[in-house]
Amino acid sequence: MNQRHSQFSCARLCCHAAAFPNHQNPASPVTARRPLRRLWLVVLALPLLAGCVSRSESDVVIYSALDEEFAAPILGAFERSGDHETGVIAKFDVESTKTLGLVNQIINEGQPPQCDVFWNNEILHTVRLQKLGLLQPRKWAVQSGWPADMIASDGSWCGFAARARVLIVNTKLIEDKSQFPSSLYDLADPKWKGKCAMARPLFGTTATHFAVLRSTDGEAETLKLLESIRDNAVILSGNKQVAQAVSTGQVAWGITDTDDAIIEKDFGLPVRIIFPDQQPEQMGTLRIPNTLAVLKEAPHPIAAGKLADYLVSPAIEDRLAMGDSSQLQISREAEYTPRVLPQTPVRWMKVDFEKAAEDWPSWSEKVLALFQ
Repeated sequence: MNQRHSQFSCARLCCHAAAFPNHQNPASPVTARRPLRRLWLVVLALPLLAGCVSRSESDVVIYSALDEEFAAPILGAFERSGDHETGVIAKFDVESTKTLGLVNQIINEGQPPQCDVFWNNEILHTVRLQKLGLLQPRKWAVQSGWPADMIASDGSWCGFAARARVLIVNTKLIEDKSQFPSSLYDLADPKWKGKCAMARPLFGTTATHFAVLRSTDGEAETLKLLESIRDNAVILSGNKQVAQAVSTGQVAWGITDTDDAIIEKDFGLPVRIIFPDQQPEQMGTLRIPNTLAVLKEAPHPIAAGKLADYLVSPAIEDRLAMGDSSQLQISREAEYTPRVLPQTPVRWMKVDFEKAAEDWPSWSEKVLALFQ
């Protein structure tokens, strides 16, 4: 290890110890998970304490709702890209709390926040944080022509690396392609009663999907649709469970996300993925992006900006597209074609996510009343 690298590493260690005295305490909200960065304990570097590098330059704290197995290698690559001069301290979401766990933690921590960057694997609850005034408006390092629905009106968040809401069909149970479902609204068709499936629309992308429909079709119509689906479809706990129920033949088809659907296809199971609502008179397929946001009054704003811009780059979108979840790039400069995409171009639904998130508590209570 060269002298300069040693100095930066030890300086980061000293700063971290001073700023996070409960680093080894597993109950600490920021450090409940082991930090990604490597820490070098070099006794000879103790005199560097007086000249410790500013933490705004040397550390960044990120809360990530994207699964650790996907996010951690990317965050590690960010550290290596700067010769470990900027360390990443990451807290990951857990399956039991989904995205809401980290969102509620950010809300409860208030300002100033304990984290710098929030990496959400969906969008609606990021918009909630925007509306609460907890996110920092900024200019994102994205190409011109970035879709309007993939960046906040005030620049407080940026969408990238999306999943799509798709239909997954068991091709042994429905052999005739002309009989395949083609729309989300087919979930309410009586001919599919007990033969199709959907996740409970209380969390995650299913909740986001119907919040979006509320903003386009109106609240009364969307509640009527949800009631019809509840009475017609098999309601399961999550999108993964829907995909598995279809691939194992428990139901003929269902609506899920591309990341859950592609897993069943990769396993060689008899399924086909359909991007719904593609006819000219239909709404198009909804894509729900990952979102990035820098927290207002972030403790380490310089490092936070560097990490945020690194993550929305075409190279990171390509990396996520090549992974197991086959995520869909937003950047026009991305080079890799995700294997989950069909050969024909997809018509994407045009969405105002900020409108979809309006009056969320009242809306979610009404949905809960239908599905509790």
